[in-house]
Amino acid sequence: MDCMTDFHRESLCHDPIHGYIPFISIVPEGETSERTLLDHPWLQRLRQIHQLQTAWWVYPSAEHTRFQHVVGAMHMSSRVIEALYPSLAETCPDVPSRGYAECLTRLAALLHDVGHGPFGHFFDAHFLRDYGLTHETLGAHIIRHELGDLLRGVRTCPNSQLAADETIDPEQVAWLITRPVADDVREFPRWLVMLRSLFCGLYTVDNMDFVLRDAYMSGYSERSYDLDRLLHYSFFSEKGLTIHERGLNALVRFRRARSELFRAIYFHRTVRAIDKTLEGLFRDSKPLLFPGNPLEHLDKYLHFTEWSLLVDVAAWRQSDVAEKRALAPRWQSLLARQVDWELADERIRLDPKSTDVFRQGREPLAEQAIRAELPEHLRDMAMAIDLPNTIDRPDPKTPAAGQNFLFRPASGEARPLTDDELYKHLPMSQLACRVYLPKGAPNEHAKAIADALDSLLGSATEDDLTNM
Repeated sequence: MDCMTDFHRESLCHDPIHGYIPFISIVPEGETSERTLLDHPWLQRLRQIHQLQTAWWVYPSAEHTRFQHVVGAMHMSSRVIEALYPSLAETCPDVPSRGYAECLTRLAALLHDVGHGPFGHFFDAHFLRDYGLTHETLGAHIIRHELGDLLRGVRTCPNSQLAADETIDPEQVAWLITRPVADDVREFPRWLVMLRSLFCGLYTVDNMDFVLRDAYMSGYSERSYDLDRLLHYSFFSEKGLTIHERGLNALVRFRRARSELFRAIYFHRTVRAIDKTLEGLFRDSKPLLFPGNPLEHLDKYLHFTEWSLLVDVAAWRQSDVAEKRALAPRWQSLLARQVDWELADERIRLDPKSTDVFRQGREPLAEQAIRAELPEHLRDMAMAIDLPNTIDRPDPKTPAAGQNFLFRPASGEARPLTDDELYKHLPMSQLACRVYLPKGAPNEHAKAIADALDSLLGSATEDDLTNM
């Protein structure tokens, strides 16, 4: 009879990555079920935001959404807690019950993208930044002020439940999903600081899901890394989230798979050309797309998604607003997947120095340097510079670093993962320097760009004399 009761309270959804994902549907009156959160408008809006920003315009099968990802990340949290809770309890005797740890991390994983706007991270860079926001800080506000009461009512997840004297703290959920800042750990217990490495370290419930999901849905790979081995050899030591030496290859493979997805999919040349086109459209359209700071218009932000935006701009041809009618042809071109730019040439650099003008965020300086190398009669040609940057190893000086450790069985010690030679073989970062020209630009322009990049960044060396 108890078994039938469990079946009654629990539902399943099927996922192409994880198989069946259980979640709690039926709870006693006064409590909040996971299904209530899944069905909440703040979660359902994520069905209308693509997971891959604009890459779905390039990879036809990559139509998956943020909603599918957060459900997968929620399930990933249960797998991680199953593997790691015993070592967390041994390391932190004051840790709450397993039910609290599992419910807390499931909720944080489910809600970590709740603040996203249309086109995901693009919207962070080209809209939210204007108001000093990111999707994480905006999401933390939504968790605290829009969903807090519901979160306090969650007491059960598929494998465990809270102790009688425990209540989910929305502040802890909000803290887990936001990027660390200096000294922000002082007011939180050590066990919670340990759990945050599952959201901001090298392998997290977020990126372990999206690497598998994006690789599969794009057609890049059906099994891009070994999740089972990675979890099997992970545990919490006194230092923090630690991987046994036997699992290090699995971690390195994971980081390489993530890095390759950035190069092949997220930073695909056409994807970035679409982003460049969208960048100009956003710059000119922002006041017409949304009324201002989302914190001051949460009721409107709740219904502001890619669906609403794309349907809205498609109708601007018939708008009574002159500014919208003027921008309508450009939006129509984008909707027809006609972009303004095409790649002329690119170079890949490893570990660019902080003083390098060819570094993420320094597009104007890079453009200035490139123009100086062009023949004088071409220095005014139209171009767009793109410097997409992939972080393979977090800079040890940043607050987000220092989350992961390596256990050496020979010495019986856990030490910083950054000390390992295999780990050091991963580059700190990889930076692409790309130059885009308007569609149909003369071949002379592309040749001049290639020569300029060769002059600034170096060209290929001569071929070896033998096959060895």
